[in-house]
Amino acid sequence: MTSGPALLITRDDLLLDDLLRLAAAAGVSLDVAHDATSGLRGWSTAALVLVGADLVPRVAEQRPPRRDSVHVVGHGPVGSEVFRNALGAGALDVIELPSAEAWLVELLSDAVDAADGAPGPGAQTVGVVAGSGGAGATTFACALALTAAADRRAMLVDLDPLGPGVDRVVGLDPGSGVRWDALVSSRGRLGSRSLRAALPAKDGLAVLTWEIGAPADLDSISVREVLSAAQRGNDLVVLDLPRAVDDVTAEVVGRCDRVLLVVEPTVAGVAAAGKVAAAFREFNDRLGLVVRGGPSAADPAQVSAVLRLPLVVEVGRQRRLAEHVDLGVGPVHRHGSALARAARATLAVPDLRDALA
Repeated sequence: MTSGPALLITRDDLLLDDLLRLAAAAGVSLDVAHDATSGLRGWSTAALVLVGADLVPRVAEQRPPRRDSVHVVGHGPVGSEVFRNALGAGALDVIELPSAEAWLVELLSDAVDAADGAPGPGAQTVGVVAGSGGAGATTFACALALTAAADRRAMLVDLDPLGPGVDRVVGLDPGSGVRWDALVSSRGRLGSRSLRAALPAKDGLAVLTWEIGAPADLDSISVREVLSAAQRGNDLVVLDLPRAVDDVTAEVVGRCDRVLLVVEPTVAGVAAAGKVAAAFREFNDRLGLVVRGGPSAADPAQVSAVLRLPLVVEVGRQRRLAEHVDLGVGPVHRHGSALARAARATLAVPDLRDALA
């Protein structure tokens, strides 16, 4: 067998022809095994395993070790016994052709990404939330994402429908690319590469934001699918979060490796941030502070002590920031700016949970 990121176990010639065609469309090669015994030799090392409906009973009999990314494939409609045997083989689902061909191509495309060393489901995910109105959370999220995009695959996702819009802060061309309104109306699996290709981009950063003047109503299913695809296709995903914790926000924050609470170091700003921290108390183990500095600001260490949250970074005031955003050059056009330095310092923390311990 030739080496490839995906393993196919089948002796059904028609199914094999179809899957080879779909694999070619996805740009992936298949290791093909014509019996269950030889197929199980590559079971644990393949990035993706496809089991033909014809051989899934034999595979289930072998009781293969449990692993992710196992799918049963057959020409639909398949019988109920296929679903029972798929469960015994440890498969995630049963894919029926030809109706699921486009879905399967995206699945195979993601297998290519994983086999080539591209990021997988473990891509780091950072949420940024404002402690109060005007604290600068959206600006910091944009600075973080733009800085990361200089040397890694990064995506910025706007989840705050009442915020200023990350597209305006980053400096995207109006109306370019796919936005939330197009994604919430679709159903089915999103491919990581096709998602990145469809989104507007700035300096290598893929950006998902709202339609101008018409924020879409997000639901957990759509957001979960988008975030999963984003995490498969990037090294870093930055989320601009709303302060209100609803079902969608709670699910998203649960998938974050770190959540940065941006605080304005004034009496009112710290008081408001305390309320936001309380709303996120379920996730306090991953919550850290980004404190906006300034000549009359409170000591960041005191802010950290009052809120009982660890300080991740202090951001100094940046002159002409609003002007640069209005001109479309973004918040980190200068390498030595306060936001650029703070973003690099934050990204340099290898694992925020260690830093928060």
